[in-house]
Amino acid sequence: MRKPTVEWQVCGACNYACSYCIQSPRHRVGFPSPATVDGLLAFLASLPGRWEVKMSGGEPFAYAGFLARVVPGLVDLTPHTVSVLTNLSSPPAALDRFAELTRGRLGIVSASLHLESVTAAAFVEKALRLRERIGPEASLVVNAVLVPGRLEELLAARETVVEAGLRFFPQVMKVNGGVHDYSPADRALLARFLGPGDDPRRENRAPSYRGRRCWAGVDYLVLTQAGDAYGCRTAKRFGEGFLGNALAGGVRLLDGPAPCPYEICPCTVPANRGMIEGVGAARPAGEAA
Repeated sequence: MRKPTVEWQVCGACNYACSYCIQSPRHRVGFPSPATVDGLLAFLASLPGRWEVKMSGGEPFAYAGFLARVVPGLVDLTPHTVSVLTNLSSPPAALDRFAELTRGRLGIVSASLHLESVTAAAFVEKALRLRERIGPEASLVVNAVLVPGRLEELLAARETVVEAGLRFFPQVMKVNGGVHDYSPADRALLARFLGPGDDPRRENRAPSYRGRRCWAGVDYLVLTQAGDAYGCRTAKRFGEGFLGNALAGGVRLLDGPAPCPYEICPCTVPANRGMIEGVGAARPAGEAA
């Protein structure tokens, strides 16, 4: 069962500068104007039915208008489910406000742990506070990139996360449209993070779904902070899959699914929302985003 989903890059700017970030520094900049936000909210409100709007960045909480304009607009002007990808660096008061604004409408908080900027203990403390406030109908999942040379440290962090009763979602490191070539020593440790097979509900291995029918561009799209819409992240990276601009001329969704032409699916959102033939399907409660 497909779950229509928009991944909305609320802003480009991020308050972290992770050495392993897949986004180049030139793309980690920018905030939308109030007029742009209003236009994108109007576009999202025009989508038929109920979608999930997964907000990301950059870091969405780094944008001053996120809690003042973006989140209230989504809740008040659209019927959609609200989800977010955040590094949880915001003050507790801001996270509390987010929980208050989205209560009853929140789907998933994907909390990204970055050990270059925070300790696992401090991160878990914030995550537990937020989980308590978002209510039982929503879920919070901790994700972390399996950074080469730091896997022992990440194993200890995973233990801290799991012992706190939180779910840990590992992600292999992606580079230049592919997956990092881990050293033999790191490959021996990867097995301690990754389960058997390739289950997008358990981990992100950035697999290939080439040749499988995919509904990206039909029931799933990526929306940039400037309003450009693309069928999926990989299509955008290759300068393909442009669906139009939500602020200038509108977005035209595709009429139906097509075979995936790419060798990598960098995130698990399409798979876990039932967009890829024979993969994922409906997402159980607590599923990673």
